[in-house]
Amino acid sequence: MNRRPDRQGVHPVRLLHLEDSEPDHMLAMAHLRRSGLDLEAHRVDTREQFEAALATSAGTSCPPWDVVLSDYHLPGYTGLMALERLRAIDAVLPFILVSGQIGEDTAVEAMRNGASDYLLKSNLNRLAPAVEQAIRTAGMQRSRVASDAELQASRRRLSELAQHLQTSVEAERHAIAREIHDDVGGSLTALKFDLDWIRRHSPEPGVQQRVLSALESVTHALEASQRIMQNLRPAILEQGLVAALQWMAQRFERRTGVICEFRTSHEKMQLPRGVPLVAYRTAQEALTNASKHARADRVTIDLSLSAGVLSLEVSDNGVGLAAEDLAKAQSFGLRGLHERAGTVGGWIDLSSGAAGTSLILSVPLTDEDGGARPGLADTIDDPDSAGTLSGLEWVPPGTRPSEPAGL
Repeated sequence: MNRRPDRQGVHPVRLLHLEDSEPDHMLAMAHLRRSGLDLEAHRVDTREQFEAALATSAGTSCPPWDVVLSDYHLPGYTGLMALERLRAIDAVLPFILVSGQIGEDTAVEAMRNGASDYLLKSNLNRLAPAVEQAIRTAGMQRSRVASDAELQASRRRLSELAQHLQTSVEAERHAIAREIHDDVGGSLTALKFDLDWIRRHSPEPGVQQRVLSALESVTHALEASQRIMQNLRPAILEQGLVAALQWMAQRFERRTGVICEFRTSHEKMQLPRGVPLVAYRTAQEALTNASKHARADRVTIDLSLSAGVLSLEVSDNGVGLAAEDLAKAQSFGLRGLHERAGTVGGWIDLSSGAAGTSLILSVPLTDEDGGARPGLADTIDDPDSAGTLSGLEWVPPGTRPSEPAGL
């Protein structure tokens, strides 16, 4: 009969007994078998035999022993020394100290060092329940460790998937922006040439008026295509992150009427590829949230580079975010920022209160030894374009595309 509920009858209880007295060993086994436990016991009485028995369990997910019983006083060895050796190999395997002479201080030290229980040889009535409880507890610990490992692996896979999706989104944006530039932009420019040719060669006032109206519509379409391309793939980043954020702040203030101040510790920054785009998108999302939800009248963007860490902080003096706002099921903006930051090894810190909201992106640019972090440049940007759209020209705010040459 096997009374061990955690093993569900798979095999008998495998017990390793460190004991130099054969009669004491036989007495302990008799108590255990009398309680109904099905045992496979192995006695060792020296340090060398004990360590040899433990060595077979090193590095295995299912050790050959279910429980270890140990005397305290052994020739040239103690139970505490045996416990220390066991814990160096297996942090979970139950260890029960059974001794004829053990003081309270020794018992407390054994429990502190990871023993499952301790008993006196003069009172072995509690031995079987102690063994069953120790094995049951160890089984739950191993299950919890396995579950935690699986959960961590699942989270890691989910994070990798989210980062892959972020990279794919940027690549798709790049492709769409290129298509707009090459096809739509090229067609609109050719149409503008043709309309201007008609305007110059037609004497009819009515035709002239219709052509001028059509030219204005085409110009608006060109502006719209450039704006869409800028949102899909910010060509302003060609000028560097500092220039891009400065332009973004000016554009945000002009569009919303909210005062937007940009401050930086460096006028020029040499950053690994991928980092400028992540910082740009983070600032873009933060400004969008500030304009939609914060009801702020002032926003500040701070960009700094210190001790090998790039920091971008976007803060406002708005109403702040409540805890339930962050917990919304469809609140994907901030979650996306966390995953985007992870693609370059960074992280997002968010604080919000009555004084407003502050969002901080931190990206370490160097490793612990001060060298460039490996793999940081291998994210997001298209390696063929180095993060640019060939042929795109940045149009300063407030200007219109120039007339085609020769018109």
